Amino acid sequence: MPELEHYDYSLPKELIAQFPVENRADARLLVVDRHRKQIEHFHVRDLPDLLSAGDCLVLNNTRVIPARIVGRRVSTGGRWQGLVLEVPDDGELLWKLICKSRGRLWPGEAIQLEDRESRPDVILELGAKLDEGVWVARPQSNEAADQILDRIGRVPLPPYIRGGEMVDADREAYQTVYALHSGSVAAPTAGLHFSELLLKQLAKRGVKICHVTLHVGRGTFRPIGSERLEDHQMHHEWGECSLDVVQQLQATRAAGGRIVAVGTTSVRVLETAARSGELGPWQGVTDLFIRPPHTFQAVDCLMTNFHLPRTSLLVLVRTFGGDALMQEAYMTAIAEKYRFYSYGDSMLVL
Repeated sequence: MPELEHYDYSLPKELIAQFPVENRADARLLVVDRHRKQIEHFHVRDLPDLLSAGDCLVLNNTRVIPARIVGRRVSTGGRWQGLVLEVPDDGELLWKLICKSRGRLWPGEAIQLEDRESRPDVILELGAKLDEGVWVARPQSNEAADQILDRIGRVPLPPYIRGGEMVDADREAYQTVYALHSGSVAAPTAGLHFSELLLKQLAKRGVKICHVTLHVGRGTFRPIGSERLEDHQMHHEWGECSLDVVQQLQATRAAGGRIVAVGTTSVRVLETAARSGELGPWQGVTDLFIRPPHTFQAVDCLMTNFHLPRTSLLVLVRTFGGDALMQEAYMTAIAEKYRFYSYGDSMLVL
């Protein structure tokens, strides 16, 4: 069997969650104990009883930008849509985005962007086309990029959620309650299950909380294109793990507590920061592809949603949890009709 086929599975379409549960912490939680080879069923709200005083949750505090923009080509009136990949720095007018429209796009073209009510707004001028379909563009406005996007941008939902079309509720639902640093074009979905109340309950239980940052890029959901994992070109994402966080995590382990990474993005930050064999402060761009036979240096437990087949996220989870046990967990989740993907249920691997 080709290596990639090993990371495939069939999922009934009706199990792909189209909306989140009404209360974030009411999502179901499949708990997988690697040591006892045991699978149990809980809810996210049960986390204060499942974790121990002295454990430390590591949350990714990236903020999703309203990166999906739509409009019309001024020259033809044809529909156009784009995805802003980076929020420019203060004073920087050039945007980087991917876009598509019927017919070939040209450098110098003007795009009439539309707000969320389909009313004309800012004009965007396309510049040079770079590698991998990325365009440079300049808005004909002196406003900061985040001001423009807050007004006209749509939540960049993945296509398996309502074809990517947002509703007003997504502006809050597709954002963690602790989001801080703007830069992601997809949510760190395991973190969507935490409410302010649940975080307070965990703190009262004695569970510590710290934050890292990883700006989730468009490549996160992209299926692996090569049959051999070693041939896969991993996408790049910017992240940070501060000295304060490193010291807190070192103290956690020294006191016998566990480092509980919330989401594959937190894992990627921590394991990048521990590439030398010891966790240290880190900031920069990572292309770390966690696959067998990776040895985890900085993560003891993982909370994660259920991921698409043939993706680097699924490979990471199965590398961490053990291949056979994770396959069993996924088959159990399907049989028990857990909800999958970004707005779906979650899993805690101990």
